[in-house]
Amino acid sequence: MNGSEPVFQQILGAEWDKLGAVIQRHYFLRPYSNDAVCISGTMNEIYHSRFAKLLIPFGLLFGAVVPYNAKDVPVDVGYTASPSNKNIYWDRAFRFTAGKLFHFRSHMEHQSGNDVIEFVRFGVGMRLKVSAEGGAIVFRDHGYIWRIFNVDLPIPVGLLFGKAYVEERPAGGDTVRMKMELKHPLFGRKR
Repeated sequence: MNGSEPVFQQILGAEWDKLGAVIQRHYFLRPYSNDAVCISGTMNEIYHSRFAKLLIPFGLLFGAVVPYNAKDVPVDVGYTASPSNKNIYWDRAFRFTAGKLFHFRSHMEHQSGNDVIEFVRFGVGMRLKVSAEGGAIVFRDHGYIWRIFNVDLPIPVGLLFGKAYVEERPAGGDTVRMKMELKHPLFGRKR
């Protein structure tokens, strides 16, 4: 693979061709470039279990949790590449009622094969496996790490937050359906 191919084409290899065209357009960003895309939509539901609500302050410290339960939330998602590295940067802006605006910012680093790490604040990251399934791009949680002094230390945050599953699936034309879920084996789901 050469550096001019989109980062996610390099991650997925031959599976890239299994993605729907609208998903490929969202993930076309090339490494070491100024590529950017912004999409807008509506999050049908953001929900936290009772247990998850107890963890929101901890998650907010790391910038890793959307703090409100709500329905039909307008969301703008900006994806950008960087001319100085191979990472992809996200800024998800949730526009809640009563003027509440919440940004969920992160960046993703390709490790090898289809393995990536999505980082939030303070070097906390989630290891993810990326795949193409039925036209969708799918991210499956494979544990959390804390990068300190360039060393990735496993941390058992999954025992608190559960396992993450994220997919973006073509829904006709330029429309995409996104699903993000954290599922704890004892305390249920958070979407």
